[in-house]
Amino acid sequence: MMRFIFLGPPGAGKGTQAQTLAEHWNIPHISTGDILRQALREKTPLGVQAQGYMDKGELVPDGLVQDMVKERLNQRDTQSGWILDGFPRTVTQATFLSVLLQELNQSQHQVVNLDVPDDVVVARLLERGRNDDTEEVIRRRLEVYRSDTAPLIDYYRQQQILVVVNGNQSQEEVTNELKAVVNS
Repeated sequence: MMRFIFLGPPGAGKGTQAQTLAEHWNIPHISTGDILRQALREKTPLGVQAQGYMDKGELVPDGLVQDMVKERLNQRDTQSGWILDGFPRTVTQATFLSVLLQELNQSQHQVVNLDVPDDVVVARLLERGRNDDTEEVIRRRLEVYRSDTAPLIDYYRQQQILVVVNGNQSQEEVTNELKAVVNS
């Protein structure tokens, strides 16, 4: 069963690798951003609720994001596997996800941490040339990642389901390493 949670700092290549491998294995790449956009497009009850927060410029609360993930993982196309990207972001969300996956009989999964040095992340994100990607903003995002999301690495390491992949390689080398990890 192909079920993966992708972790790593912004700019580590999680989305790119998740998309590539999801296509390769013919399983859905599930990102919380995509879930949110789809819920908004389809005007689902959760999407309408989320829209209210977004219209005020507020973050969508954990509970609502968790409900959206639950709704998405209950869809038929996830039965053969999935790659989660962007969720969980905190140990609290990871605990929720663990309980949810047991309820759905999908608890067998692996967590992949794409490990990339901060200086490489900064350089990659600056190369994208987005207006909001200044070095100061990128370094702040990395601080937030280290404080909020990095504890997930220890959480999953303790469960012995964490695999660390060197994300500081070419896209193709990272993809090949991920495929090798899965087949081992």
